[in-house]
Amino acid sequence: MAINHHHHQPPSQPPRTDLFGDPIDHHPSWFNQSAFLNPSFTSESYISDLRTFVPFETLRSELQSHLTSLKTELVELINRDYADFVNLSSKLVDVDGAVLRMRAPLVEIREKVLGFRSDVEMSLSELKCGLRERNVASEAREVLELLIDTSHVVSKVEKLIKELHSVPVDGSNGDLHTAEKSHLSNGVSKQHSKNGTDLRETQSMLLERIASEMNRLKFYFAHAKDLPFIENMEKRIQNASSLLDTSLGHCFVDGLTHKDENAVYNCLRAYAAVDNTQNAEDIFRSTVVAPLVQKVIPYSSSGVVSGSAGDELEEDYKQIKHLIAEDCTFLLQISSTENSGFHVFSFLANSILKEVLWAIQHGKPGAFSPGRPTEFLKNYKSSLGFLADLEGYCPSRSAVANFRAEAVYVDFMKQWNIGVYFSLRFQEIAGSLDSALVGSRLNPIQKSDSEHGLTLKQSLTLLECLKSCWREDVLLISISDKFLRLTLQLLSRYVNWLSAGLSARKNRNSGPNSPFEWAVSAAPDDLIYVIHDLDHLAADVCGNFIGHVFEILKSCSTEEVDLVKDSILQGGKSLKDLVPSVIDSIIDTLAEKCSEEVQQLQGIVAAYRMTKKPPPVRHSHYVSGVLRPLKVFLDGERATTYLTEDTKGKLVQGAAFKITGRYYELAADTVNTARKTETSLQRIRQGARARHGASSDTSGHNVTETDKICMQLFLDIQEYGRNLATLGVEAANIPSYTSLWQLVAPQDRQAEIRF
Repeated sequence: MAINHHHHQPPSQPPRTDLFGDPIDHHPSWFNQSAFLNPSFTSESYISDLRTFVPFETLRSELQSHLTSLKTELVELINRDYADFVNLSSKLVDVDGAVLRMRAPLVEIREKVLGFRSDVEMSLSELKCGLRERNVASEAREVLELLIDTSHVVSKVEKLIKELHSVPVDGSNGDLHTAEKSHLSNGVSKQHSKNGTDLRETQSMLLERIASEMNRLKFYFAHAKDLPFIENMEKRIQNASSLLDTSLGHCFVDGLTHKDENAVYNCLRAYAAVDNTQNAEDIFRSTVVAPLVQKVIPYSSSGVVSGSAGDELEEDYKQIKHLIAEDCTFLLQISSTENSGFHVFSFLANSILKEVLWAIQHGKPGAFSPGRPTEFLKNYKSSLGFLADLEGYCPSRSAVANFRAEAVYVDFMKQWNIGVYFSLRFQEIAGSLDSALVGSRLNPIQKSDSEHGLTLKQSLTLLECLKSCWREDVLLISISDKFLRLTLQLLSRYVNWLSAGLSARKNRNSGPNSPFEWAVSAAPDDLIYVIHDLDHLAADVCGNFIGHVFEILKSCSTEEVDLVKDSILQGGKSLKDLVPSVIDSIIDTLAEKCSEEVQQLQGIVAAYRMTKKPPPVRHSHYVSGVLRPLKVFLDGERATTYLTEDTKGKLVQGAAFKITGRYYELAADTVNTARKTETSLQRIRQGARARHGASSDTSGHNVTETDKICMQLFLDIQEYGRNLATLGVEAANIPSYTSLWQLVAPQDRQAEIRF
């Protein structure tokens, strides 16, 4: 039955959409329709994957919606091709006959293909078998050739070694002919030398050939060492190798002894060929280097020192460098020949430096001890110079880098414990400053004892410690950063010592074991030394000291030098910044002493209270003593010697302001108290007169006791102002003096301060 009886293709319908414009059959993102087309699709796994985040009801609803859409799509497809679907049965006529006619030729073709395939597979199998047999034969042939070549090389090496033994080592011994011996015994030394040189050269060339063949033999042995034939030959190979090493060693020693350039060159090529550089280096060390070094630093292998006393190495290094230049340059020049392949040898490290290190360890072990810092540093610097001298024999920068990377070079540098050395120097320098700062008082020094113009032992110790950090016999450039840090720590220690002491002095924090007793008990004259030293220290640190440090660090980069400069300048500034605090401490002490004299103004009240004393006509006696402590201080020997005019001005101004402030406080308190007292007395008198019927009228022209007190204070502050003027201080510029003037001056004198 047709689903739709229209025989024409229905027009395509636009997709249906909902209210929001989405397709009605639109599915959520988690509903993957393509999963149903996967051949490995199973409903159980599909549902188990979705159940963790999709409810069953939602999943069932989506599946039903998808089924409905599939059915609808199927109906639409059938309706679209309905005419072809209906006519399909009418077009399929005699289909079975056509199938029978096509089957026979197809079967025939299939049989032919299967037969051809069988023939091809058989041929392929035979071909693969032949190839395997060929590969086996080829491998066997290669092994056989390798064995034959190995046998030939072993035989050749043994033949060459026999030929080598028939050649005498030199012209003075060996299997020489009788005629040759007779010829040599006739004393023809020139011919003797020539024959010896020729024999060494011949032997060295033969050894080079043998080494080359041994190199080939090692290659063959490495590729066939598991074969029984090779295992049977292993003993012959080892014997040949041992004979080669022995003969090569004798020839190399002979060449070194007679400084035969050609023989040594050939021997080195032989050693390089068999990759046995260590033997060459050891022979050179024992034959040439060791006797030279033992002449300078005698030692014994047991570690018992048998040489000269003392652990200094500078003179030893000088002698060793001279001997190396004289007796070792010959081989070092040969080993540095360009394009010779001798870069594999390291005679500088493994022969010379190793022997020198061994000699020092067994002949002068104390040279490496940092327990004596001065000797240690001298030896270390001498050692660096010795290493630099050895590096001068390197033909290139890469050779220098290789020399420094050698194990013996690293071991040599490890012998010098720079960390322990700095720790000892730190304790020595920092401990010296700490010891100077521990005392309970400031320690002035004799003027003749200080070359730097300093006056205190503490300051002189600081400067000496700072300079010690950068002395040639203390500083190590490689750890200059640590010495810079120590420099800044010394400055900080001194600054903290002073600032903490001044703080304790201000707060009167003193005790029997107080570390700040020096500051609390210091007289103003003692603090003059502190001001003077701070100025000199700051100037020296920011001047000559920085210049000395720059001269030492001139090889460093500009950026690094600038950082050093800034840090040291900051330290110098911290010294300079302490000067105002010391000045304030002196001012406080002087102001306190002057204020004791000011206290006497309280006697003015007693002088005029309840007395008939007439109004004053001259200032009080105490006024002349108010500024006396300040004047005595300024006129003292230390102040005139060590204080600059600028510092004196700051001291006078600060003291004047503080003393005048105290003067005003006492005067204001005295006047206010007197006025309150007088008011109370007047009130009591008026009440008494009123009770007795007496007249309460008083004459306005009578001078009261308070007026007399103010008149006396006015005379006093005028004299005080004149005394300030003698010290160079303008009284009118002091706010507290202005307030004091307005407190006691008559009305007609209030406008202008004049005395």
